[in-house]
Amino acid sequence: MRRLPPLAAVRVFEAAARHQNFTSAAQELGMTQAAVSYQIKLLEERLGISLFVRERGRVALSEAGRRVGPLVAKAFDELDSAFDLARTNNESVLTVSCSTTFGPNWLAPRIGAFQIRVPDVAVRLHTSNSLVDFARDDVDVAIRGGRGDWPGLCAHFLMRMPLMVFASPEFLKEHPSIRTLDGVMRHARISPDDSWWQVWRDQVGGVPSPDAPRGIRLDTQIAEGQAAMAGLGIALLNPMLWRVEIAASRLVPVLDDVAFDPSDFYLVYPEHRRQVRKVRMVRDWLLETVAAEARQGPPEYYRQPVGADVQP
Repeated sequence: MRRLPPLAAVRVFEAAARHQNFTSAAQELGMTQAAVSYQIKLLEERLGISLFVRERGRVALSEAGRRVGPLVAKAFDELDSAFDLARTNNESVLTVSCSTTFGPNWLAPRIGAFQIRVPDVAVRLHTSNSLVDFARDDVDVAIRGGRGDWPGLCAHFLMRMPLMVFASPEFLKEHPSIRTLDGVMRHARISPDDSWWQVWRDQVGGVPSPDAPRGIRLDTQIAEGQAAMAGLGIALLNPMLWRVEIAASRLVPVLDDVAFDPSDFYLVYPEHRRQVRKVRMVRDWLLETVAAEARQGPPEYYRQPVGADVQP
């Protein structure tokens, strides 16, 4: 029989040791801070040692806590991997999570090449604008926007988020004065309160006109692009995600100016799953695909900003 301390208390210790903060551990585990303190005390009494040093309203790992903390974290990683292996179709189905625009506009037209390359793995595309929780959601990898600094996740830089103003050719024909910075600010902008417009103005310039018509408000970029093609106004879009529509002249750049969102696109997955075959296969394919497209440019769209985190 194994002489293990209560696993509930061990689980609480692992979170508290990782955060070195009882409040943060409580938030992660959905517990109260008092419950975390109780479980830690229970574990310390069971082991006969102090795992934390309490001083001046803060806690820090004791020498014993520093020794055992990494080992407990590793054990939980191995448990996580073991239960991953136990899932049905664990190796035969790859679930990729990405945004509602990136999925259909960028990934879906390319994922067939991965399916041909790895025919024994079926791809399930999960599109959502919510941040995936790998501990809760049945997702293998995700493509998300950010700076690449997510604790516990491997993050591989893919591309930047360029922003340009687009409209339909019919809208441009009807509003020829729009092709200036002041013209953009005087016309109906789709989702004018979107934070991207502030990013664009900070980098390109322009002051919104109080007399400008109020544009329609939408909550996804894919809806904004569709609205622009329907002639409902001008939209601020990522040209990387609308290449087909731009090539077909269904969307036309209003100006040549380009701004960049501070967030970039990254491929992410839990660190303890980096050697899982299907994760390795999609990672290698995706990085190769992006590298091939980067050679065709524009190069600044694929150049990682200085200071952003990078995963080797």
